[in-house]
Amino acid sequence: MKIGLVLSKPPSYSETFFISKIKGLQDSGHQVTLFVQDNPKGFNLCKVVLAPKTYKRKLRMLFSGCWETLKLVAYPNRIRTFMRLEKQALKSFPQRLKNLYNNAHVLKANLDWLHFGFATLTIQSESVAETIGAKMATSLRGFDIAIYPVRHPGCYDLLWRKIDKVHAISNDLLMLARNNGLNTNTEFQIITPAINSDLFSKTNSQKTKPRDVIRFLTVARLHWKKGITDMLDALAILKKNGLLFTYTVVGTGDDYENLMFAVHQLGLNDEVEFVGQKSHDAIVTYLSESDVYLQYSISEGFCNAVLEAQAMGLLCVVSDAEGLQENVIHQETGVVVPKRQPQLLAKAIENLLLLPEDRQQRMMKDAQERVRLHFNLEKQRKEFLEFYE
Repeated sequence: MKIGLVLSKPPSYSETFFISKIKGLQDSGHQVTLFVQDNPKGFNLCKVVLAPKTYKRKLRMLFSGCWETLKLVAYPNRIRTFMRLEKQALKSFPQRLKNLYNNAHVLKANLDWLHFGFATLTIQSESVAETIGAKMATSLRGFDIAIYPVRHPGCYDLLWRKIDKVHAISNDLLMLARNNGLNTNTEFQIITPAINSDLFSKTNSQKTKPRDVIRFLTVARLHWKKGITDMLDALAILKKNGLLFTYTVVGTGDDYENLMFAVHQLGLNDEVEFVGQKSHDAIVTYLSESDVYLQYSISEGFCNAVLEAQAMGLLCVVSDAEGLQENVIHQETGVVVPKRQPQLLAKAIENLLLLPEDRQQRMMKDAQERVRLHFNLEKQRKEFLEFYE
């Protein structure tokens, strides 16, 4: 089959979700084309087609529009079909022309499936698949379903009418999509993220007895939805209760100033360190040197970092946000705590640390085994083959 994957930019080689998917489809004989806005790093794992550029200067934009129109002249039926479908969707004539231009790179393609990597990428492109005679699919991820529709009610109404099949990374996100209008009869498949377990092979035998100073770790973008402020509040409670610890946060983001001020106000300057963005290898080192992984997100599609922490044999404490409660099984492979309750989080961490060592070891081993069996790349590749076939 010919499968088109729409992303804003090519995945980096550390983004195993998309890389594994592309390789798996190619290994099974399918042709994969990536449709993106830009390709700054020269991604070449598969064919890459760039979208028409937009320009601020009107004259240059007019010239580019004319050039793209000339390239579409060989597809008169598709132009007519696309404009008709856009009109049926009650879009204004200027919006129809804009959408024709922005989707010109895909409108010339011959595909069996057109798969949008994020639901937000389908907006103003809902008619493309039908125009070129392809089936349309989209992936449902945390921001797309849990956050974007709150700011933009009804944003997916047209998508839900035209979609052939959806891929969700968790059951919770699928339920959220249905609450936002996805028809319950629409075909779907749950395909969770996966990791290369060989890169995260620390064994529990390497764990020493509980340290006097507990080392906490979070790998996350510094963004409000990651719940880092709530984690700081919980750690301030633990410090007040006499726990000795360090807390390392790996990642960058716009919330850095707010978080640093929270650290100052909570009196955690000696315990908390923000180390910025790190390479994949460096993150493995941070995981190997930590005891407890924290991911107390307010909203979270699934979270690969939690899978990696479990694979490395860390005790994991997460919130019940979306896919996290499917990522970690409460009291079996980690601890799940209701979100936005720092006092409850602090208590849960205390209780976890008080568990007998054999109980902690059992939890870590069960987590490692579950990740190895259910969140591996080979399983994910097979599931994507099933998705299209």
